[in-house]
Amino acid sequence: MVQHLIEKCLIFHMSKDECMEALSKHANIKAVITSTVWNELEKENREFFESYSQSQFQTDWMSETETSQWIQNMISDHQADGSDSNDK
Repeated sequence: MVQHLIEKCLIFHMSKDECMEALSKHANIKAVITSTVWNELEKENREFFESYSQSQFQTDWMSETETSQWIQNMISDHQADGSDSNDK
């Protein structure tokens, strides 16, 4: 579940810190877990993350309300799919 949520954060051009904050606040996932999974994804996909970090710019893509709703929808969709929520 954490990897899936991080991938969604990447789609919205969120930084690692923004992703950790959003998942902590809206999905109750500890920042250290998000950071660990993010680091592993960086190791496995070095070229992607190098490109991602070079192209990333600091713009507010969504309001706080939109971010909250978006994350809640992802969590609900993930749980409705019958996926194991113990991936946290």
